[in-house]
Amino acid sequence: MGKLRQQVSKWMMQNLELPADAVMDLPRITMIGQLHIYIENHRGVKAFSNEQLKLKLKQGTLVISGREFVIKTILPEEILLEGTISSVDFEND
Repeated sequence: MGKLRQQVSKWMMQNLELPADAVMDLPRITMIGQLHIYIENHRGVKAFSNEQLKLKLKQGTLVISGREFVIKTILPEEILLEGTISSVDFEND
């Protein structure tokens, strides 16, 4: 059933011109320099410290590393992080 869903999602993106993040339940990441990162469509916070934020995704984990992190906004599926960002990585669980 998962394969059929992927095929339907791909068809909808291509033929209906819908954005991939909406159709495939992918995270949307907006980064402004090294100072701010805004993530939409996450599944919750796994871990947070002054130097790292781990977010659950539908498929895996998003790991943001840096220093002096402060969560400015947090909503059920959105988060705004400020600090000095040094890396953004995806991990498969």
